[in-house]
Amino acid sequence: MNPAPQVATAEISDADLDHVSGGLAVGGSGGLCVETPIATVTSGVLAVASPEGVAVGTAVHTAAH
Repeated sequence: MNPAPQVATAEISDADLDHVSGGLAVGGSGGLCVETPIATVTSGVLAVASPEGVAVGTAVHTAAH
């Protein structure tokens, strides 16, 4: 008797692998920082597009000196 566990393998297509691993997406981001004697203002944008849809986000942060 062989006590080693049995492992089954299977072929998977590239299209199926893309679906399992999250698929294809493209994205971009950018930011801006402005520092004045009164305050520092930073902002950023992010956009991601995939076959499932589009996501867009923005952020603004202000810190007084």
